[in-house]
Amino acid sequence: MHTRHKQKIVALTFLTLFGIGSSCQRGSLNHTSSAGVQFWLTNPDRSALFARQPGTLSFSSATNQNPTIAIDASQTFQSIDGFGYTLTGGSAMLLNRMDTKARAALLKELFATEGNSIGVSYLRISIGASDLDDRVFSYDDLPEGQTDEKLEKFSLNPDRTHLIPILKEILAINPTIKILGSPWSPPTWMKTNANSKGGSLKPAYYDAYAQYFVKYIRGMKEEGIRIDAITIQNEPLHPGNNPSLLMLPQDQATFIKQSLGPAFKQARIDTKIVLYDHNADRPDYPISILNDPDAKQYVDGSAFHLYAGPIDALTDVHKAHPDKNLYFTEQWIGAPGNLKGDLAWHVKTLIIGATRNWSRTVLEWNLAADPKQEPHTIGGCTQCLGAITLDGNAVTRNPAYYNIAVASKFVRPGSVRIQSNTSDALPNVAFKTPDGRKVLIVLNTKEVTQAFNVRDNGKLVSTALPAGSVGTYVW
Repeated sequence: MHTRHKQKIVALTFLTLFGIGSSCQRGSLNHTSSAGVQFWLTNPDRSALFARQPGTLSFSSATNQNPTIAIDASQTFQSIDGFGYTLTGGSAMLLNRMDTKARAALLKELFATEGNSIGVSYLRISIGASDLDDRVFSYDDLPEGQTDEKLEKFSLNPDRTHLIPILKEILAINPTIKILGSPWSPPTWMKTNANSKGGSLKPAYYDAYAQYFVKYIRGMKEEGIRIDAITIQNEPLHPGNNPSLLMLPQDQATFIKQSLGPAFKQARIDTKIVLYDHNADRPDYPISILNDPDAKQYVDGSAFHLYAGPIDALTDVHKAHPDKNLYFTEQWIGAPGNLKGDLAWHVKTLIIGATRNWSRTVLEWNLAADPKQEPHTIGGCTQCLGAITLDGNAVTRNPAYYNIAVASKFVRPGSVRIQSNTSDALPNVAFKTPDGRKVLIVLNTKEVTQAFNVRDNGKLVSTALPAGSVGTYVW
C-alpha cells in the first residue's frame, strides 16, 4: 500500500465494522461452495487493489432494509469470449526486451488464472503496424510506383522480431486465448493516396486485399497462432491517424460481399469477419451493412469503441440484427491516469455497460508502454497509457490493469451473462461461469460507503463497498 497511516486506519476500521477483512494481497482462487461467497475488493485510494478479502460471506434467510441486487440465473443473455487488451507491436517490443525470468513472471501474472494472476483471456493485435508500433509497416511494402497484386512479396517478417515470439509465450500459458486481428492500413500501393495515413482502398485491389487477409491468417496459423476474428479496418471513419484508412460503410459492404467473404469461403477460412470497429455514435454503419443480405451472410458481428456515442447504441445494433454478435474492442486511458476516475468510468461504462448491452468482449487500449508512453509512430498516440508501464524489468500496474482484472480472472470464456437488477448507485452485472459458479461485479458510485444485499435462490448475503470501490463476488 502507498497510503498514509491515517488512511490505513480508516480502511481497517471500515473493513472491521463490516467483517470483510483488510488484506491488500491478491489471493489464490479456491473453489467455493454454494454457502460461501468470495469477495475481491478494488479501492480507488489503492488501499486494496483487486484484493481477496479473508474468509467468505454467507447466504442466510435474514432480511434488512438495505438495497438488494437480485440474481436470476434463469434469464440468460450473451456468452462471453473474454476480457483483455490490445497487444500492440510496441507492447510486444517492450515485453521482449525484458529479462527472460522477469517477462515469464509478468506474462504468467497477466494470462494465467491461479494465484495472483488476473486471467486475461482475449487479445487484439494489429495486422501490420498500429500507431503504437515504433514504425509504420505492412506485410507487403514496396518502392513507390510498384505493385504486387499476387502478393508474391508478402511476409510476416516485421512481426517475427517481437510480436510472434511474445504471442507464442502467451499461448504456452493459455493455449485457448482468443485473438482478434485489426488492420490500421493496407499496403500503401493499394491506396488512393499511396500513403500510410488516410486515403481509401482502391476498388481495383479489393481482391488482392482479401487475399492479404487470407495470407495473414494462414501465415499466423503456420506459426501456431490462430486468429479467431478479424475486423476489416480499425476506426474506418478516422483517416487522420498514422497509419489509417477511410472506409465508408458502402465500401466495406462491397468489399465483404464481393471480395473478402468469397475469399474466406474459397480458402475455407473460419476466422470471423467483424464489421466497423469504431465509435458508438454511428450504429448505422454496421446496421446498413447487415441490412444487405449478400454481405451479412459472411459477417459474425460488429465491433465498437467509445470515444463518441452512448454504450447502449450496441443494443440498437443487437435489436436490428439479434442473430449477430457484438464486441467492444478499444478504449484508451490518457497518461498519467487517475485510478479513482478511470476505475469508476471504465467499470461502469464498459465492464458493466458494454456487457449489459450484449458485448462478448471488453478490451482496453493498450497492454504496455514505457514511462514516456512510447513507442508510437510519427503522428501516432503520444499519451496512451498502457495497462502496465514497463521500464526495463520494472512493472507499474495502471488503472486499465485493474479495470480488466475485476472481470477477467473469474468471468472466463464461455460464461453467460445472467439477469441482475441494477441502479445508478450500485451499477452491476452478473454471470454464470462454465463451471457453474456465479460472478457479480458491483460499483459503488456514491461518495459514501454503501451497504447492500445480494439475493440468489431466495437467500441473502449482506455486504458493503467503500465510496467509489468495485466488488467482485464469486460463489
